[in-house]
Amino acid sequence: MASTKVKLRDPVDGLVKEAPLGFSWTTLFFGFLTALLRNDRNWAFLQLLLMPTVIPWFIFPFIYNKLYLRSLLGAGYIPVDEEAKELLATRGFAVSDS
Repeated sequence: MASTKVKLRDPVDGLVKEAPLGFSWTTLFFGFLTALLRNDRNWAFLQLLLMPTVIPWFIFPFIYNKLYLRSLLGAGYIPVDEEAKELLATRGFAVSDS
């Protein structure tokens, strides 16, 4: 199953990360481990706390990739090229020109 991914670069150290867009199949099957492996500790902890309820299993797969992408953009990551910038714009993400 193909998924759309966008590459983002940290302007400070040049680290490039791929952020998937849309439904998170990995979150559906692996729960909080997806966030943990992406080094997104806050969302991993929240999903782990909510695990006794069914919320993470039925809601987070629909919203997690968007939350992860917003956190990367909020941390200063920028699209690596114009194609990535246009893809983010079509998905409703505001991207600066820096």
